[in-house]
Amino acid sequence: MSEGKYHDLSESLRDSGRELRKHIPEVYRGFAGLHRAAYEDGALSGKFKELLALVIAISQECDGCIVSHVSSAIRKGATEQEVAEAIGVAIAMMGGPGTVWGPRAFEVYQEYAVKEETRT
Repeated sequence: MSEGKYHDLSESLRDSGRELRKHIPEVYRGFAGLHRAAYEDGALSGKFKELLALVIAISQECDGCIVSHVSSAIRKGATEQEVAEAIGVAIAMMGGPGTVWGPRAFEVYQEYAVKEETRT
């Protein structure tokens, strides 16, 4: 049974990513290390960094990136209001395309927030 369209997208990307990883494992290990270093708490919290990444994902019109950063932001404690305000920054910076991709990102938040609530 489907858990939601964005969950399904995430699952389909995960499968093809695993297949590609078999062929270029060092690239994936390097990216994973970079990711950990970039998103750990420092002067900026990991949650804030995920919200920054979400704004960039929206501006790049990357569904898979949006799913990944919304999910991570939720795990790091981002609230609905924080996600909405970050999306507002994306809209301000992007103009019209932001009004298309921003709501998509908010829909991902709503799908994943419900999923996270049922987990706890």
